[in-house]
Amino acid sequence: MFAMTQRLCSGAWRAAAVAWVLGLFMAFQAQATEAPEALIQRIATEVIDAVKADPAIQSGDIGKVVALVDGKIMPYVSFTRMTASAVGRFWRQATPAQRQRLEAEFKILLVRTYAGALGQVRDQTLVLKPMRSRPEDTEVVVRSELRGRGDPVQLDYRMEKTDRGWKVYDLNVLGVWLVDTYRTQFSQEINARGIDGLIETLAQRNRSNAGKAG
Repeated sequence: MFAMTQRLCSGAWRAAAVAWVLGLFMAFQAQATEAPEALIQRIATEVIDAVKADPAIQSGDIGKVVALVDGKIMPYVSFTRMTASAVGRFWRQATPAQRQRLEAEFKILLVRTYAGALGQVRDQTLVLKPMRSRPEDTEVVVRSELRGRGDPVQLDYRMEKTDRGWKVYDLNVLGVWLVDTYRTQFSQEINARGIDGLIETLAQRNRSNAGKAG
């Protein structure tokens, strides 16, 4: 009887394990096929709700902001492409170690730059604009406005379709694309001091801004 009970329990556990794995797979598939505009709407809603619920983020707590960005935003950002685009033609010249440093320092810079903006979120909502896309498209632009008090803020997202779903690789705020802005700055720095010079400049800026928001 005991042996039979063991076999039954073992079989039940195996069935539960299979169901769990299948559930994860189906969840991943659903996420991977999520439409780009639906993805942006969901992420924006989750981030805005998280900011509204956390006074520490509203006050510019860098640790909390980093945790929010890492948990809610970064999984849906093609950050290697974003960094490579910002570095431009010099990216091909960078070593793997330099690329890793560039990504790390650029991420810190962006998080701290926009920490202040996140702290200003109060009653805003993201409203998507109509978009036209085809099932075979691999790159799209999702256009939206952040509405609340004051004038609406234009927010557009360049997105690419990857084997892990849609990911953002550039952001337009009030008509200015982030990657274009940094590409100009980075190019000037690399021409003057080389790739290592750019890395050191970013690192110094991040150290001086440590603990600050905005």
